Amino acid sequence: MNSLLSIFLKAALIDNVILVQYLALCPFVGMTSDTKKAFGMGVATTFVIILATMVTYPLYYCVLVKFHVEFLQTLVFILVIASLVQLVEFYLKKSAPGLYSSMGVYLALITTNCAVLAICMNCISKSFNYGEAVVYALGSAAGFIITMVIMSGIRMRMQTSKVPAFLKGNAILFITAGLLSMAFMGFAGLIK
Repeated sequence: MNSLLSIFLKAALIDNVILVQYLALCPFVGMTSDTKKAFGMGVATTFVIILATMVTYPLYYCVLVKFHVEFLQTLVFILVIASLVQLVEFYLKKSAPGLYSSMGVYLALITTNCAVLAICMNCISKSFNYGEAVVYALGSAAGFIITMVIMSGIRMRMQTSKVPAFLKGNAILFITAGLLSMAFMGFAGLIK
């Protein structure tokens, strides 16, 4: 049994959902131009990742495995995630309009975020128990937020820096992401 701290740190730093698994690149490119937007997207995604993991894990083992229909995993998980996002959006709209107005835009984007689906599926493929799956989801979400905020800070710094004309835009963004990915690889030797 893995220690929960080890699972959390591995998910956040070593198996980073953006920099190592190359998932969620759309919000990574589109939402990191401003730190406030990047953090908002990260918080909204964290909420959905944890909620989706808490629902899909027992659904997989109590329904799909029980009835021997594990091959429907992807379809069922996508439907659950989309439904959860809609329910959360509906609940926030009715009960917390202020929170909804700040998160509402991000919730719609999370429906198509492949990182949410991948994290739910990784919990199954890594054979975690329920507690480990929730900690893994929390660690992956923390890694998502960390990466989004770091990249938004770097992008704000690049706006005032002299970047050669042929590297402006997404070219320098992906070069920076590659360097950041190599930096995160350094954590692999620290956490076992």
